[in-house]
Amino acid sequence: MADCLFCRIVEKKIPAKIVFEDGLALAFEDLNPQAPVHVLVVPKKHLPTLNDLKEPDEATAGHLLAVAARVARERGVAETGYRIVVNTNRDAMQSVFHVHMHVLGGRGLDWPPG
Repeated sequence: MADCLFCRIVEKKIPAKIVFEDGLALAFEDLNPQAPVHVLVVPKKHLPTLNDLKEPDEATAGHLLAVAARVARERGVAETGYRIVVNTNRDAMQSVFHVHMHVLGGRGLDWPPG
């Protein structure tokens, strides 16, 4: 989508610090990190929210989780702990309507969140 920020990052029309890329996903550093490790993992296909996932997208959703785990290992937080956050719709504070996972780690993370 032409007006989607993350689609424009996927298309390399907007620069980002990319940490992983393959045919299905892109992972890049968050511009406003909330932890020492804060990476966003997005599908290359535009999907506005988790509610828009259909059966053909299930493999991609699983792949995004595998990419998030890989990022955590590569960033050195897999053993100490990390959090994966997916915000869906406005009440959950989704600000970019393109499915994305936040991989957060490198410090203690409080519970409950929010």
